[in-house]
Amino acid sequence: MIREITSTEAFSVRHPVLRPGQPLETCHFENDDLKSTKHFGFFERDNLIGIISVFKKDNSFFKENQFQIRGMAVLTIHQKKGIGAKLIHFAEHYIQKQKGNLIWLNARIIAVGFYEKLGYQIIGNPFEIAEIGTHYVMFKNIQIIL
Repeated sequence: MIREITSTEAFSVRHPVLRPGQPLETCHFENDDLKSTKHFGFFERDNLIGIISVFKKDNSFFKENQFQIRGMAVLTIHQKKGIGAKLIHFAEHYIQKQKGNLIWLNARIIAVGFYEKLGYQIIGNPFEIAEIGTHYVMFKNIQIIL
């Protein structure tokens, strides 16, 4: 159901969900193709319907071995079915195996409640990402999910 994919494969979900109306090139994220970056896809039969990317990337938290979750998306017709939560849990387990201590992400304002239900907390003030909208930095101490 969930397996590793390439960054380019993720574009088929990133584009319509995260970058609608923007050029396809906007789906490529900085560090997408680093060896330490992993992309995972949720498949229904052979159809890719959800994605999540995990980056080995520190933020200003006072912990070592931090990971960023980025580009989590589920095709609109498959949302509200628990697929996003399954992708998050899968990424959390992957990060645990990498001995991660903390997970952080930039959450769109409309997704804050979703992440809060999964144990993530807001830190800091909202900020704007041009052409995308208002976001919050959220985090989860990995020790909580061990």
